[in-house]
Amino acid sequence: MPFSLFPAGRRRPARPTVSVEVLIVATSAFWLLALNRPFFDAALRGRSWTEPADWGLGASLVVALVAVHTLLLAAVGTRHTIKPVIGVLTLVGAFAMHYMQAYGVVIDPSMVRNALATDIAETRELLSWRLARDLLVFGVLPVVLLVATRVEARSWRSSIKVRLVLVVVTLAALVGALLWQFQPLSAMVRNHKETRYLVTPANAVWSLASVLALDARQVTKAREPIGQDAAAGPGWAARERPRLVVLVVGETARAMSWGLNGYARQTTPELARLPGLINFADVTSCGTSTEVSLPCMFAPVGRRDYDEARIRRSESLLHVAARAGVAVQWIDNQSGCKGVCEGLPNLTLGPSTAPGLCQDGRCGDEALLLGLDERLKALASGRGTQFLVLHTLGNHGPSYYKRYPAAFERFTPACRNDDLGRCPREQIVNAYDNALLYTDHVLAALIGKLQAAPGVDTALLYVSDHGESLGEKNLFLHGVPYAIAPREQTQVPMVMWWSEGFGRSVGLNADCMRARAQQPAAHDHLFHSLLALLDVKTSLYAPDFDLTRACRAAP
Repeated sequence: MPFSLFPAGRRRPARPTVSVEVLIVATSAFWLLALNRPFFDAALRGRSWTEPADWGLGASLVVALVAVHTLLLAAVGTRHTIKPVIGVLTLVGAFAMHYMQAYGVVIDPSMVRNALATDIAETRELLSWRLARDLLVFGVLPVVLLVATRVEARSWRSSIKVRLVLVVVTLAALVGALLWQFQPLSAMVRNHKETRYLVTPANAVWSLASVLALDARQVTKAREPIGQDAAAGPGWAARERPRLVVLVVGETARAMSWGLNGYARQTTPELARLPGLINFADVTSCGTSTEVSLPCMFAPVGRRDYDEARIRRSESLLHVAARAGVAVQWIDNQSGCKGVCEGLPNLTLGPSTAPGLCQDGRCGDEALLLGLDERLKALASGRGTQFLVLHTLGNHGPSYYKRYPAAFERFTPACRNDDLGRCPREQIVNAYDNALLYTDHVLAALIGKLQAAPGVDTALLYVSDHGESLGEKNLFLHGVPYAIAPREQTQVPMVMWWSEGFGRSVGLNADCMRARAQQPAAHDHLFHSLLALLDVKTSLYAPDFDLTRACRAAP
């Protein structure tokens, strides 16, 4: 006899039955209440509930959000598709809401691209019990209730009629709400464009669609070549010694925590002791995330005439240098080169390539120095030019405490939790500053090796890809849209060093460079300054964006 939870003669409890349209409206209302607190916090910031006009604005936003999500679901929801669509979007929305509230991030296309590029190690660090709680309350439990609901079956004629009525009524409500509060709404859209990326889960849907559409247009196209006229400069033939230029791409280092910039703590003690080091005090990044900054740093135009699609579909500085005969290599201790080194020699560090220096899928940045002595010895026997790019793990958050060995934990107590919300801000800053101490050590050790290299002219340029928020304005991590990004995320450290032989061969004046380093600089200068240091000639070179131009002897 088959087992049953219900005795004979007793009916099973009836499952609640709703129409698709009722489910759509109910879901839109739930999303409004459960997932959109960050939107309302931003949209109504500075408003007073004692003002009737502010109540009107709040009411119009409520109607507009319900209408937007209703129209979104009405466009794709049928009896057979509505539950899977709502289930997926509710879970996605719960994820988005958690990270917006926990770190102050905005779910725009660049943030979605960051999320898609996140590796397993980064993902583990972003998991927390608070995330599990939010997912359970705002994602899993609503989906369980959704699964228990039965969708009413109707004829297709009836379904079309009801759907048309829903769409017409919703459009009318949306238009009415917008016209009612047109002035404050238009001002908000015009002055705070980022607010639209707080509407959840529409923000995730729109941003993901934008990223996939852009990638789909580019996937079938080869990268557009740039600098096809690139050639070795006149100094190559006259040069008696080989040349190595090292670019170290920092990760999430911010200028205001950089000891050489006058930070209250000395987070760069080893670099401060190095004679000949040039520190650039005012440097602006091209983006607020690796996904944006990295391709932009190696592009000829960069932020001053920013075009993400053009940058992503074009070759980079590395391809231009290689075309001129420079031996190029990228060594990565992060999340890849984002297309910058596509088709060129590159190496990603891991336990097999850096034994003893890796743990939990991450390697200490000292691993980037492995093999450098052998490279310098081999280079000393030739006359060519090499360009080595080292992509560091740096201060990648939120697990700052995992970015440095125990010997560098000098500022204590340090936050030792992946969930920054469980640590006082002072402990977060301590962990972050300890990670900067380790970066300082790695850079000083690298310069020591370059300085000791016999028979090779060497130079180093270090610059971070973007900065980091550590609780200022209730923001954490990075990735805020550039137009509204705080200085903590856009101001980055940069230092330059060269050997005595390199300075002679290029004719670099150290005093002149120190003076230039006190003036504003940006990622936009990298492409053209590195062309000069590598002695590569191309029509892409823009002398006004070469940091070394006024300080080099005429060729």
